[in-house]
Amino acid sequence: MALSKLEKRIRIKRRVRGKISGSSELPRLSVYKSNKEIYAQLIDDKNGTTLVSASSREKDVDANGTKTEVSAAVGKAIAAKAIAAGIESIVFDRNGFVYHGRVKALADGAREGGLKF
Repeated sequence: MALSKLEKRIRIKRRVRGKISGSSELPRLSVYKSNKEIYAQLIDDKNGTTLVSASSREKDVDANGTKTEVSAAVGKAIAAKAIAAGIESIVFDRNGFVYHGRVKALADGAREGGLKF
């Protein structure tokens, strides 16, 4: 029997998470997208804490335009917060989503904001 879309994403997510992990020096940038919003957070997996987060629901993120433009704004916002927290290098976790469209726009926005990955 074929896997559902969610089951496929979770299987991909487990495979990716087996290979990458975040630390306080090199945190993991985890991306989650729903139909309307997009969320990003920098995670220290060794301590199990979220260091910085940003989403399209926040007031300081410009939520006008297409969903792809909003994703790029979220990427710039998380980069600004990370730089303020003293974080410059990260590991990117697409969370089982295809690196295309909104996920790619968020990653490009984070790179424009000054993050290295």
